[in-house]
Amino acid sequence: MKRMKLAFLFVLLACFAAVAQEVTGTVYDDQNVPLPGASVLLKGTDIGVITDFDGNFIIEASPGDVLVFSYVGYNSKEATVTGSTLNIYLEAGVALENVVVVGSRNANRTATDTPVPVDVLDVTELVQSAPQVTVTEILNYAAPSFTSNPQTISDGTDHISPASLRGLGPDQVLVLINGKRRHKTGLVNVNGTFGRGSVGTDMTTIPSNSISRIEILRDGAAAQYGSDAIAGVINIVLKRNVNELQVDINSGANVTSESSPQKKIDGEKVSLGLNYGLPIGDDGGFINFTGNFNFRGWTNRMQEWEGSIFNAYNSVERVAASDNYDISLLLDDDLADIFEYAGDAGILLNGDETKEELHTILGADVTNQELAARGLERSDFNMRVGQSELRGAQFFANLSIPLDEDLEIYGFGGLSFKNGNAAGFYRLPNQARAYTPAYLNGFLPEINSNIVDKSAAFGIKGMLGDWNVDFSNSYGKNTFLYRVTNSNNASLVNSTPFEADSGGFNYSENTTNFDLSHFYEETMAGLNIAFGAEYRVENYAIVAGEEASYTQYNVQGNPHDPTDPDSMVPVDFFGNSRPGGIQVFPGFKPANEVDAFRNTIAGYFDIEADFTESVLLSGAVRYENFSDFGGTVNFKLATRIKFSENFNFRGGGQTGFRAPSLHQIHYSSTSTLFVDGVPNEVGIFPNTSRVARLLGIEPLKEETSIGATAGFTARVPSANLKFTLDGYLINIADRVILTGQFTDNGNAELANLFQQANATQAAFFANSVDTQTMGVDFVVDHKASISDNISLTNTLAFTFSETTVEEVKVPDAIANAGLSDTYFDPTSRIYLESAVPTTKGNLSHSLKVGENWNFFIRNGYFGEVQEATNEDDPSIDYTFGAKIITDFTVGYNFTENARFTLGANNLLDVYPDENDPAFRSSGRFIYSRRSVQFGQNGRYVFGRLTFKIK
Repeated sequence: MKRMKLAFLFVLLACFAAVAQEVTGTVYDDQNVPLPGASVLLKGTDIGVITDFDGNFIIEASPGDVLVFSYVGYNSKEATVTGSTLNIYLEAGVALENVVVVGSRNANRTATDTPVPVDVLDVTELVQSAPQVTVTEILNYAAPSFTSNPQTISDGTDHISPASLRGLGPDQVLVLINGKRRHKTGLVNVNGTFGRGSVGTDMTTIPSNSISRIEILRDGAAAQYGSDAIAGVINIVLKRNVNELQVDINSGANVTSESSPQKKIDGEKVSLGLNYGLPIGDDGGFINFTGNFNFRGWTNRMQEWEGSIFNAYNSVERVAASDNYDISLLLDDDLADIFEYAGDAGILLNGDETKEELHTILGADVTNQELAARGLERSDFNMRVGQSELRGAQFFANLSIPLDEDLEIYGFGGLSFKNGNAAGFYRLPNQARAYTPAYLNGFLPEINSNIVDKSAAFGIKGMLGDWNVDFSNSYGKNTFLYRVTNSNNASLVNSTPFEADSGGFNYSENTTNFDLSHFYEETMAGLNIAFGAEYRVENYAIVAGEEASYTQYNVQGNPHDPTDPDSMVPVDFFGNSRPGGIQVFPGFKPANEVDAFRNTIAGYFDIEADFTESVLLSGAVRYENFSDFGGTVNFKLATRIKFSENFNFRGGGQTGFRAPSLHQIHYSSTSTLFVDGVPNEVGIFPNTSRVARLLGIEPLKEETSIGATAGFTARVPSANLKFTLDGYLINIADRVILTGQFTDNGNAELANLFQQANATQAAFFANSVDTQTMGVDFVVDHKASISDNISLTNTLAFTFSETTVEEVKVPDAIANAGLSDTYFDPTSRIYLESAVPTTKGNLSHSLKVGENWNFFIRNGYFGEVQEATNEDDPSIDYTFGAKIITDFTVGYNFTENARFTLGANNLLDVYPDENDPAFRSSGRFIYSRRSVQFGQNGRYVFGRLTFKIK
């Protein structure tokens, strides 16, 4: 018995020796930075340790034991012990616990502790789980306060979608990257879309797989960050990962019940993303590279053209062309060829009709007969009403080089290429602008964009004594050039080119910042002081196109001179003038060219004091002086009161401003705008032009704002529940709006200036209105562990906002001329108030089952919108009702480093309400093109493979 006891004890000791081994490792965050103070717990016990300053830990555990790793602001992670070493990477938790860059200059402040609302979106997880790919798509569905949707038949806006925050203008939200100002695009939105007259930032130039998280400051911040921050700030934080190659392969298409006759499946998307980082030195330095290559196919939701296509003259052309006759000769005054071919075309003529009589006879609509004779369908004359085609590549890098433990050099930047293709209105054969000898059946002109975006930022930051010092310079430039294809310059008749460069524009910013801050830990419960200065240089330029892209020619083939009575413009058979310029987007003229600069200098002071553990007060003041507008001073005051560990009240008030962009001051062009299918040549003249002064348009000045926010954050730890509620009020004075279209009103000088611009109407940028925006943002976040292997994350987020026009500021000269409704028409009011949803929300659920399965479902609510129109007919319902869009994905982890995801956006194939027949433009627009809730692409099905190589 004694021997048996000794044997048992020996086995027990041997087992214990096998079990009680030391397990060592390091805990990193998702940017490969060691986490000091992270918790390491042996599951099922109270045995645990915390990591040291370098993120290292040592714990005794046996093979098969489960260790639980956790850290504030990061998702907990479990790992099974299989050896003596174990390195763990924790992912930042969604939304509420991350340390944030915006909203506070205190580097220790988390989102729930800020005195103003800040959302934090984990883009790394959303890119893998959600159907959306680009930054604007992700934000449009994940952040209800953000809105951006593809536009259609709107020239350059087809290629860069306007994006806004809280329903305000695209130019009233400031975009940062790693806390540094991001430049805006060269494009100003001048067509019929939400954001008309504004200039935004193209966030699609930043590849989503280069982003770690996005912070959204839902509060005015002009006093902290300067111009454009009236609605809030979006800060994009780039990845810092090293020693890991991540590959994202994504492909999908729209599989929908509303496909066009030309394509049953459209909107194909293919993208390949690569992200890789290298460590630099041994002190946490790194360089992270991202490359993304992508293609997006066009969509079309037009079903069939319902209007007229051919007149009887086109029948004569068809018969003559079949006889190999040069149909351009039909246009001369010798009518013999008309009489010769009219009979074969089934048109009965006496042979002695005058040309004026033939105008009536040959102007008859014979569309159905001609379609049959030519073997064509009505749908062959469709436009492309949907998203444009885009193909592009983006490259980004993020860099940090520590010089010592208190000093580092950093930098980031990128290069983006995009080539877009969008179609305009179909030029029908019975229209003067369709030169049928060149296009017998008319043509569908296409706008091709070449967009290049480049940026670079470098800086040095560190400690100077007890002060944090950051000195940086950032540069960005966006170039947007047009090439029109499958088109013509009808005034050149037989000599017309079929494509031409229409010119374009570019915009650049260079910003230099110097920032200092100091955190006094021993003063009160914490005091943070920050101040600094900024100097920025901006440049806006318009580049002219080829001569044939903008010129109207006379019958001699020379540029038409409207002041020369001998200069005659070519006409069609019916006597209608042939328009000049390459059709769909006439080029910029040398007279439109501009190369404008301005600079601004600013200084700010920012203080944030924790008077006690419960009471925080922050304030900021900023002075900014523009070389073309003078100076402005803005203030901000905010507070957070912690009533308990789990309940905070927060609120603030601020003034703000936005200087008119250089684009709005200097932009000029002439383009074709269709109203109810009728083309109008509309010239946009600079606010500083003679035309503007003749009509009484006043010089531009800055927009100013006063805003306030109040709300609370709360937690229920026992239920893993967190929620925030914030109300806001923003009053904006002198908002810059693109006016309606003015005629020359019989003024001879205006008529001459219009003719010189090839325009029949004129529009301008003007400080037109005062608005008020009120709203409430509500966010609930819940996490639950259903079992050891099943976890569930639920998020409910809603935004209710309303913008109303409080006052229209009509210049006296325009009011006295009875042109107030032209200056600010009902369409412009709707673009401000109700062309995008005033209510948006989503309820999302993310379910993880074991180590392998991930299920994601999100129901997005898009509130009603109103058709942007000047009409007011009581018999028409101008409202499009609210809709719910369902996203669903299933992900499977083949290994810890490889996931395949299959799913759909708009799973149930929901579409907006259909347009009233009054707005369908003979079948072109089944759905509104001016007021957009969530687009009109229908169901999108995709597959995505993501894997990492370490």
